[in-house]
Amino acid sequence: MSQNTISKSRRAFLGAAAGTAVAAVAAAAPAVDRAKPEEKRSGGKLKMALVGAGIRGSTLWGKHLVDKYSDVVEFVGLCDINPMRVESGKSYMGVNCPTFTDFDAMIAQAKPNLVMVTTVDCFHAKYICRALDLGCNVMTEKPLAIDEKQCQEIRDTERRCGRNVRVTFNYRYTPDAERIKTILASGEIGQVTSVDFHWYLDTVHGADYFRRWHAFKQNSGSLLVHKATHHFDILNWFLNADPVEINAYGDLRYFGFNGDYRAKSCRECTHKSECPYFWDITKDQTCMDFYVRCESEDGYI
Repeated sequence: MSQNTISKSRRAFLGAAAGTAVAAVAAAAPAVDRAKPEEKRSGGKLKMALVGAGIRGSTLWGKHLVDKYSDVVEFVGLCDINPMRVESGKSYMGVNCPTFTDFDAMIAQAKPNLVMVTTVDCFHAKYICRALDLGCNVMTEKPLAIDEKQCQEIRDTERRCGRNVRVTFNYRYTPDAERIKTILASGEIGQVTSVDFHWYLDTVHGADYFRRWHAFKQNSGSLLVHKATHHFDILNWFLNADPVEINAYGDLRYFGFNGDYRAKSCRECTHKSECPYFWDITKDQTCMDFYVRCESEDGYI
């Protein structure tokens, strides 16, 4: 699709690339143009479905798009294994589309052009491949997958189905990252021959990972995958290069069972007054609606 044929609404969509969710959805927008006429909604909107209706999915890939880009995107289905959480997501996003706990049923009924995957990391590959097999293009939250076997499965499925998968690295669209990319691309500092990049994760944000499913490697592949994937990507993007070889080493030395205070959750911990990482979820109504209220359905705390 040439620049001259982009509609006025699509121009506005692409022009807001500094918005995290916007740039990735804009890149996927051509999926509408490849769709059969009967698959398009009025105005040629991108028919989008989302699987994984937690906070990240319902905010960044949900409400933000609904509030700002309803002229080019229409949600036609939301799916989550927790029936209460998917209803919370629907209410928070302010959409009228049907909700599902069965992914295949959502695809069959909603017939989306694009599926957004925001599930727990270890299930990304499952839903990406299934969406491809069912004829949809896919966007997924980073990381694409948690191990090399899942990556190969996705790559093989994408090629077999002739569909497209995009990974959304939102850190690229922060002002500092965009500025660095612009400077490097301009040649202002000459040819880059060596990079020394350090990233220090503070204990405030660091502790947050260990309150959630991210803490377990079987879910997230460890923070070397879930978190450090940002940093590998940003370097590759800055340099317009692909890595030749990567080595990573990790250990659990500070959080988890290394701490002095242990409990099933912050809410029931007897060390609330002593622990510097205590977080009172009851003061966050959104998290109460998405998680505490829904615990009875799937046991996730």
